[in-house]
Amino acid sequence: MMSQGSHGFMKTHKWRDSIGASINVEASGTAGPDLVCQSGPGSWPSEVYAESAVYPMAHSAAQDIFPVIPGDTDYRIFSQDHGNIPSLDIIFLLGGYYYHTSYDTLDKLLPGSLQARGDNLISILKAFTNSSKLQSARERESKAITNDYKDERAVFFDYLSWFLIFYSRRVSVVLHSIPIVIFFVMPFLLHFWDPRSRSCFAIFYDFVKGMLFHAAGIILAIIFPIILSILQLFFSNYALIWFAHPYLAYLMFIPCSLVGLLIPRTVWDCFPLSQDVSVIKKSEEALAEEARFWGAFGFYACLTSAYLVAGLSGGFLTFAVSASMLPAWIFFSLSIKSSDHQSLRSAVFYVIPLIPCLAYSVYFGGFLTQFLIEKMGMMGAVPPPYGYYVPDAVVAATVGVVTGWCVGPLIPVCSHWLARFSILQLLSHVSVLALALSSQFFPYSNAAPKRVVFQHTLVTTDVNRIVDSSYEFSVVDSNSLLFLFKYAPEVAKELHIGQELSFETANMSHRETWMGIFPVSLMFSQSLKFPARSDGILKRYRYFPHLSNYKPHNVSSDKSRRVYLEFYLGDLKEVWVAVLNITGPLSSWSFADNMLPAPETVDGGPPSYILRLSGNSQRNWTFWLEASSSDDLRVEVAVVDQVLDDEAKRLKSLFPEWADVIAYSSFMSSYIF
Repeated sequence: MMSQGSHGFMKTHKWRDSIGASINVEASGTAGPDLVCQSGPGSWPSEVYAESAVYPMAHSAAQDIFPVIPGDTDYRIFSQDHGNIPSLDIIFLLGGYYYHTSYDTLDKLLPGSLQARGDNLISILKAFTNSSKLQSARERESKAITNDYKDERAVFFDYLSWFLIFYSRRVSVVLHSIPIVIFFVMPFLLHFWDPRSRSCFAIFYDFVKGMLFHAAGIILAIIFPIILSILQLFFSNYALIWFAHPYLAYLMFIPCSLVGLLIPRTVWDCFPLSQDVSVIKKSEEALAEEARFWGAFGFYACLTSAYLVAGLSGGFLTFAVSASMLPAWIFFSLSIKSSDHQSLRSAVFYVIPLIPCLAYSVYFGGFLTQFLIEKMGMMGAVPPPYGYYVPDAVVAATVGVVTGWCVGPLIPVCSHWLARFSILQLLSHVSVLALALSSQFFPYSNAAPKRVVFQHTLVTTDVNRIVDSSYEFSVVDSNSLLFLFKYAPEVAKELHIGQELSFETANMSHRETWMGIFPVSLMFSQSLKFPARSDGILKRYRYFPHLSNYKPHNVSSDKSRRVYLEFYLGDLKEVWVAVLNITGPLSSWSFADNMLPAPETVDGGPPSYILRLSGNSQRNWTFWLEASSSDDLRVEVAVVDQVLDDEAKRLKSLFPEWADVIAYSSFMSSYIF
């Protein structure tokens, strides 16, 4: 829906071939840093941004995960589908609590964020227009085979929004391969330095042991928070307890994640080294620290190589860790010549070179976690029984990954100080205390509202007759409608909902009923339906949307037939969108250059083609559908009007302030041609 304007521009406007570059200014919230989440085709747009942004914030890793996010932007239209135009996709990162709610008002736009966006855009626009690589569509086509316009993903990321680091894909292939080479070469170098007492194969086996122990710690750092999140749901009456209080997620999940990260260190001594300590001039503790360090280094090196092989751009995250660990180990090795391996002085020498990397990890991981927490209120309701646990488990796992990423590089040397029983006990107590306190908090507030969808459904026939009227309710997070009506007693009373309400006994709303807001309706699960009066609508409107033939069918020699239709919107006041769901032997239509989209299949039903028509129209829409046979074409129509009758308005006003209600009327009708 959001891309219809850009699609129309690229298909029909006279300026479309003159565009040399595009900047798509998006929002995933109301404020926060201005993040470049996509760039392409080629590396030129991100290179221009790197050279010109005043307040740079960009992560090529975002391009790796954007294709799996259930969302889209106009960037795709310009850079991929219709223009192959070098483009940037820029979004506001935070403020997702208010995004697409009634609280998304001007006062939520932070002046600092707007100023930073304006400064960035002006600087970037100047850089694009002054670049020698700026070319029209015809020039790009003639040079499509040159390196400048090959679809090669560069690596780019900002450091604390101070400056941007940018390098090409070719450079990343060489640079990101260095850690894994060092990991495999290091056993031979150590053997070369001490060939009589050390076997390179024994050294490598110990490195692999260290890598497996480090990987186990990272995995446990993710699993422990997930387990705690599931336990919390057993003791609480609702999910997303941390939604309005993000610090609860950190209090609950970071300590137990640290416990999981440190547990492998406590059992390290149960697994002897492969090297024979009796003939080596180093102590067992020195060899153990060496194995743990190079094992952790190898773990991050392998992840960096995996990113590289997969053709992704986020390998800089683990490359930065492995690259920072090398000088840290050198400093540590120099410090132990004058102090003990397990001294605090040696640990400090190890940590100091890691500080820039750790600062970046906390910076990036903090933004990622906060962004995800805010988005969990609009990620959709996954069907039960597992859907109730999914959001909490996802946030817990994310906190675990970030904790492992931030603390993991410290473990090889600092675990002697961190893996003590007293510290593990303290971390466990903090987790349990946070778990107990969490049950005292409510998951929503005015600043972090629960999203509720309220649809007044009117099934019509002919042009002025209503055959059914109902109220439909749905939510887009894991706290179901039963939770909503329990904590919104005035609404429950108005709908005559008793204490015994359950999904087994209530009238369920079918997904087809929500066709007017497709594909948002795919996010719904366990929607409910209640009877409603239609008197207010009948008083407000004389005519309703209607679909009819405006001239006879045209049957061709190959038995295909063309149906000519006219779509009348009635006298609806504020039409948002009209959706037509067409099933049957449809072979072509008069939209989108006569090209059919991929068919949709909902709940095992027949393949159908979805057509969306935006806004109101001063005159009737006319179009044609072509069927490949004489079988019937079925057309279901849903028109969304943003006007409510007085009774529906009063019902909406009964919802508490912590619930943001998106309410509208949906006029539905069905036709066979």
